[in-house]
Amino acid sequence: MASLTVRQLDDTLKRRLRLRAAHNGRSVEDEVRTILRSAAADEESFAGAAARDDAARAKRETLPAATTRVLLIIGGGIAAYKSLDLIRRLQDRGAHVRCILTGAAQNFVTPLAAGALCGERAYTDLFDQASEFDVGHIRLARDTDLVVVAPATADLIAKMVGGHAGDLAAAVLLATDRPILIAPAMNPRMWAAKATRRNLAQLAADGVHVVGPNAGEMAERGEAGTGRMSEPLEIAAAAAALIHSGGVLAGRRVLVTSGPTHEPLDPVRMLANRSSGKQGHAIAAAAAAAGADVVLVSGPVNLPDPPGVGVVRVETAQEMLTAVEKALPVDAAVFAAAVADWRPQRTSQRKIKKHGPPPTIELVENPDILSTVAHRKSGRPGLVIGFAAETDHVVANAEAKLKKKGCDWILANDVSPATGIMGGDSNTIHLVSADGVESWPPQSKDEVARALIARIAAALADTKK
Repeated sequence: MASLTVRQLDDTLKRRLRLRAAHNGRSVEDEVRTILRSAAADEESFAGAAARDDAARAKRETLPAATTRVLLIIGGGIAAYKSLDLIRRLQDRGAHVRCILTGAAQNFVTPLAAGALCGERAYTDLFDQASEFDVGHIRLARDTDLVVVAPATADLIAKMVGGHAGDLAAAVLLATDRPILIAPAMNPRMWAAKATRRNLAQLAADGVHVVGPNAGEMAERGEAGTGRMSEPLEIAAAAAALIHSGGVLAGRRVLVTSGPTHEPLDPVRMLANRSSGKQGHAIAAAAAAAGADVVLVSGPVNLPDPPGVGVVRVETAQEMLTAVEKALPVDAAVFAAAVADWRPQRTSQRKIKKHGPPPTIELVENPDILSTVAHRKSGRPGLVIGFAAETDHVVANAEAKLKKKGCDWILANDVSPATGIMGGDSNTIHLVSADGVESWPPQSKDEVARALIARIAAALADTKK
């Protein structure tokens, strides 16, 4: 590497360097060392921030499918201190929260406090080197289910109406296509001002949702009236109602089967399979998050019930078929359960003892739940979706299964031991339908669930039209 000395610098730069060194009481060489150390520290700071952003992004990508993502924009008012409590209230309702603090908000609460509560750094700067290299403000605007502005000051409301984008909060609000909920907070006279009333009317016309403000005493001594920001519990409740009422499957009923079935041989032995139920449960959770009324018929699994989902627990294939038929009618049915193809013809009420040669176990075929529902003459769901867990000729076998079962879509996957799909957290799907085969990239089972629910919603919408 070539060396660089002060002598090689041009005269203007050397003169500035001497002046700076004299001002700081250092030699020219020490001044150069100080400048280089500062530059190295800035680079390390940038690298650290970028690494933290990458870690936070990786964490968000592994969130459960039912998790609601909320972007909280904290405006510059005294009520900003309540927004720290609001983070907790939203998290109590199962939301993953990220924060943006306006410049004015940082006079009341710190990015450190907001970031500590959120579990990742708070965003403050439109021109943040660690995030804007890939247009971070657009990512913030889109990687969320709901944007909450609390407190929404008169100034921030005016910026929203005017379509300003001069800071990070305003740019995100202009760029988002997600629902927006604002919680106004300001002096009563500012709230009553004609300009504020016009701005609120325009935001309402634009589809922005409003909670509050409340009446009461203001932060200023002797001031009272309407203008207090709604309490965090009220805002969290409004956010939850808005999310669940505006889902793409609102008003739809969805049935999902999940997990294995256990076919008893005697009181201690059974025929089973390796299905964990993770994919089926993720689909049920994603459907609920999209606003659907969901019934999950689950075989024996070691998983928590997805939030907002009605769960029916079964053991055997026959019990699963009974529960499925009881849950009908539905708009869409997703049969993700790995149902045992056979069961023992006879089940011993006592443990079969190990005497002499191994017993002969006679098997009979279990009911084909997918085919039974797909071939119903009445009460057939508008969309019937099955899974094909294969180890060889994955797509070809799925295409044959589609024709045989009479369903609308088959989601085929390779469950060979080397793939780690059976019981794992990721999946690689081939969606097979009458229109052909669509291969999805490898992704988490939660991401598969969200993608499938989006496709179901689009298909049901087209059917409705």
